[in-house]
Amino acid sequence: MKTLAFPGRTLAQPTATAPESMGAVRQFLRVLHQCNPALSVGGWVHLVLGLAALLLLPLDDRMVLGLHVWFKPLKFALSGLIYLWTLGWLLADLPAPAQCAVRRISGGVALSMVMEILIVFGQAARGTTSHFNVAAPLDGLLFSIMGVFIMLNTGLLVWALVLTLRYRPFGPTAYVWGLRLGLVVFLVGSAIGGSMIHHLGHTIGAADGGPGLPGLGWSTRHGDLRAAHFLGLHALQALPLFGWLLARYVPRLQARGQGAGIALFTLLYTAAIAWLYVHALQGLPFWKLS
Repeated sequence: MKTLAFPGRTLAQPTATAPESMGAVRQFLRVLHQCNPALSVGGWVHLVLGLAALLLLPLDDRMVLGLHVWFKPLKFALSGLIYLWTLGWLLADLPAPAQCAVRRISGGVALSMVMEILIVFGQAARGTTSHFNVAAPLDGLLFSIMGVFIMLNTGLLVWALVLTLRYRPFGPTAYVWGLRLGLVVFLVGSAIGGSMIHHLGHTIGAADGGPGLPGLGWSTRHGDLRAAHFLGLHALQALPLFGWLLARYVPRLQARGQGAGIALFTLLYTAAIAWLYVHALQGLPFWKLS
């Protein structure tokens, strides 16, 4: 069991000095590694590769689909880092009887994510795309390998969801259901990724590439499934965090009230994902820049 409360309780203190904040980050990383070495190390791999991509940005002027060749590896490294460390922290809240299964899940998830980021990084080094790329036998093989590991990751997250339903995680009701529902909505976001594979691209109404939102790359001319995919995947952070905040700042709520609060937030969050998905399928951009 973790020796720290949910990370926001330590890291979000408004009066903390810079040294205290750094100490809290170091403590968080130590506890995370003690609780889940596999996901901790997997996150560090993503951090190192993300820094490498950041260093390569000013040194390599190649473009892929209208974006800098190292933009996608940087984005995926950051996303993978957040995912792995969030999952490691959340799964540590499961009781001891579930931890043997947690270790197996964590090992498989870490392997899946490391393999994906290595392929993304390798394809960027070759100056080509990684996802939906079947232009040559090697590209198709690498995309197929990524698909296998994405399926493995999804299956392991289903197992994790079953564990959270069988063994009640530590914490107040709103946080516990935020964790469970966060996994459910994460899987919905993963299914949207499957839709992109079906379309062999993320842009609806045109080929991938072209003008996109700064920092995200989502199309500003056509529909882009990545917006709904992004929101779905980050339910893993948003829903448990909302549940924790609800329990912390509205302490008078009983368990039933906490459950109703997190259920309402999940409904609104899922409705936003559905709107983004349908909006993109109609070929409409998330945000059209003039």
